[in-house]
Amino acid sequence: MKEKIETLQKEALNKIDNVKDLKELNDIKVEYLGKKGPINELTTHMKELSPDEKRDFGMLLNGLKQSVTDAIDSKRTKFEEAELNEKLAKEKIDVTLPATKIPTGAPNILEKIIEDVEEVFMSMGYDVVDGPEVEEDKYNFEMLNIPKGHPARDAQDTFYIEDESILLRSQTSPVQVRTMLKAGGKTPVRMICPGKTYRRDADDATHSHQFMQIEGLLVDKDIRLSDLKGTFDVIAKKLFGEDCVTRFRPSYYQFTEPSVETDISCFACKGKGCSLCKNTGWITVSGAGMVHPNVLRGCGYDPKEWSGFAFGFGAERLAMLKYGINDIRTFYQTDLRESEIFDRKDV
Repeated sequence: MKEKIETLQKEALNKIDNVKDLKELNDIKVEYLGKKGPINELTTHMKELSPDEKRDFGMLLNGLKQSVTDAIDSKRTKFEEAELNEKLAKEKIDVTLPATKIPTGAPNILEKIIEDVEEVFMSMGYDVVDGPEVEEDKYNFEMLNIPKGHPARDAQDTFYIEDESILLRSQTSPVQVRTMLKAGGKTPVRMICPGKTYRRDADDATHSHQFMQIEGLLVDKDIRLSDLKGTFDVIAKKLFGEDCVTRFRPSYYQFTEPSVETDISCFACKGKGCSLCKNTGWITVSGAGMVHPNVLRGCGYDPKEWSGFAFGFGAERLAMLKYGINDIRTFYQTDLRESEIFDRKDV
């Protein structure tokens, strides 16, 4: 029996040594170590042996299994290493080749403009406040001195959601109302509220049904129109340069009295007159005014003791002026060929 085991071992090891690929090696493994293989068949003779012979035979049989298994594993490792080396040789990468340029977007200029305005106002002690975009008619119109039936409601072409009592806010002014109500008419308010607003408008080069507003409010004692002018001067110079000149023109808004249009000197022609300023030398950038007594009173402030001013900018208009963008739709394009022009802007 011992001679048979030794002969079987030499035969198996010789075949393993001469295999040429993994498939052959797997076939030999099944041939010698499988359930129907000669090694497993030898175990059937155990019942014919005495206890002492079984012990010796078992040791020889285990040694046979182990030597064949080790030889197969060793050969498999060599084949796998050779296969890996061949693959690595074929998949060499030339790291000196120029890299593939991956197109990327650019910082959104609207966000940059809003951050610039926020930074200036926060340096003057203002808070940045947010509010709901789905708003109640009470805050969007009535408490801003625009009662039901007022023609200003038609002019804004509001998106109503439910029975004309719930709507998409047409301005960020409701945030000003909510902030004053929260203050309870007892403490000063200094805040700006940038955010999305919605109006039924045609989508073209200069209009959009959804746009960004930056509105602000200051309420305190002894506030005058000259305080509004000084504040507007600071913002204009920060955004458009220290040589920027500002002016006020009389206007009309339901929630301010008196109301003004705020203009800046044309930065393209320096006031001489060009197509940008329509040969006037001035560009209108926002509307503003002193908070109407009815609005103050409705929010809990006594107009005899408290006064304030409010203002509103369109973020898209500021960005179009500052960066020379002619089409408002450019801000919302996802085509990288459109947005890559922002990389050349001072952002």
